[in-house]
Amino acid sequence: MAKKEFQKPKNFKKTMKEMMVYLKPYVPLIIISLIASIVATILQIIGPDKLKLITNEISAGLPQMVDGKPIVKAIDMEAVKSISLTLLIFYLASLILNTVQSFIMADVTQNISKSFREKISQKVNKLPFSYYDTTSIGDILSRVTNDVDTISQSLNQAIGNLLTSIIMLVGSLVMMLVNSPALTLTTILSSIIGFILMAIIMKKSQTYFKDQQKNLGAINGQIEEVYTGHEVVKAYNAGSRVIDEFEVTNEKLYTSAWKSQFLSGLMMPIMQFSGNFSYVCVCIVGGALAIEGKISFGVIVAFIIYVRLFTQPLSQIAQGFNTLQRAAAAGERVFEFLNEKEEEKEEGKIYLDKAKGQVEFQNVKFGYRIDQTIIKDFSVKVNPGEKIAIVGPTGAGKTTIVNLLMRFYEINSGRILLDGIDTRDITRVNLRDQFCMVLQDSWVFEGSIKENITFGQEDIDDSEVIEVCKKVNLDHFIRTLEDGYDTILNDKNTLSQGQLQLLTIARAMISKAPILILDEATSSVDTRTEIIVQNAMDKLAKGRTSFVIAHRLSTIKNADLILVMKDGDIVEKGKHDDLLEKGGFYADLYQAQFERE
Repeated sequence: MAKKEFQKPKNFKKTMKEMMVYLKPYVPLIIISLIASIVATILQIIGPDKLKLITNEISAGLPQMVDGKPIVKAIDMEAVKSISLTLLIFYLASLILNTVQSFIMADVTQNISKSFREKISQKVNKLPFSYYDTTSIGDILSRVTNDVDTISQSLNQAIGNLLTSIIMLVGSLVMMLVNSPALTLTTILSSIIGFILMAIIMKKSQTYFKDQQKNLGAINGQIEEVYTGHEVVKAYNAGSRVIDEFEVTNEKLYTSAWKSQFLSGLMMPIMQFSGNFSYVCVCIVGGALAIEGKISFGVIVAFIIYVRLFTQPLSQIAQGFNTLQRAAAAGERVFEFLNEKEEEKEEGKIYLDKAKGQVEFQNVKFGYRIDQTIIKDFSVKVNPGEKIAIVGPTGAGKTTIVNLLMRFYEINSGRILLDGIDTRDITRVNLRDQFCMVLQDSWVFEGSIKENITFGQEDIDDSEVIEVCKKVNLDHFIRTLEDGYDTILNDKNTLSQGQLQLLTIARAMISKAPILILDEATSSVDTRTEIIVQNAMDKLAKGRTSFVIAHRLSTIKNADLILVMKDGDIVEKGKHDDLLEKGGFYADLYQAQFERE
């Protein structure tokens, strides 16, 4: 397997500065947390020195040989009790303060996670549709879940641990120098091996975390894609190919995750080895110094503890920096998403209460890419209440016209007018309030049938829901369900594709919007149901301007105007019978479809 080049976070400092914006509201709490952690650390540093005093008191009271005769001394138990009580208070206070620090940081980091998710949720609605044309949904989900969780966990571990580890390191060094410079030098020299190995590992391991997050997003996107299209995968026996593709992505994730976790996991064992080696050196050198009377036995006992307090922060500092690197890697992905260019802000726009329904396209040109024009020169005027059908071969630009009408995409040139007003002068929210639509792909959320039908609407009576469902021939089926209109739609209780399409048609019918868009609305229903739905659609369309995109030309015979599109242009327009008489492109489409049927 070829070696893959991994990248560090592109700009660690910039990412951490952006992170500070989210930390700023919690600075007072973080300061309190850090103060508690600092005091707790200082109390732990003082502890071994108190333990030295206890050891010396006990040593002073042990029998000693003087001129070959043992002399029994009394141990000052009052002094031992007093020092022990002080030591116990120190350690209890340290425990309480560390608990306070953990509680505060858990609250802060979870609030930050909540803030990130809220920002991402708001951002999703502000991004242009073009962003989703080039971005995997699974990757976006990974940023909302995995990356945000990584930031939260990393900050929780790093903020307090880094500072306390540094204080522990410096404090231990100072206390060791106070007790014995010779043993301090011994401890430092015996720990050098660990320092060097730790520095090498830290440099290597921090480069893999961003790649791990990136690969995690890729694999989530792949799983989401395959899961939603599972039936297609099965139908085309593409399971093996999908598994092979998954294995490639999974291998990349495994490699980056394994390297990052393995290398960072080496920190603790190496520092434990370094600490144990230091214990041995301290015991040997300390014993020699004690025999010479240069230090007391209590100093050796204190140093054995200080060795741990001195070496342990080194690994914690290294892990803390690794954790910050991981937070930066995840933060870059989150901030990259949050910093994506949004749809232009709209201020001072014209407000439409309810449009009359007059729509006009004036020399509209559009392309999803600058170098590829799909709609070349589209012009048409539609009067209020008219039913306009748009037909043409796949790729002719039919659905694109609807996307432009609702400002899912902005036109390159020309104008689109609604009631004589340029749609760019109407806010997107207000503009889309004027439309109800049924798309080719049915969409429902987990909720009751009634909630799905009234989606986006308020103050809808049950009688209105029932009336609409009767029109689309859905009421009888719903009543056969155990919970009727309160039936919850989910993975275990779903409707057929045709029933789902009827439900989305009912959702459009119950809307009070003056303009109706039907994009292949009857593509998933059988011929008998299509006739029923078509009759209901005719009633629904009365008083509304309707745009119907259809491949089944038999469903648009009664349209007031049929626009025949080819390669982004209108090549023919007129009524059904007139277009057939012309014997042009529409007649060819109709005849070809009639022969197939």
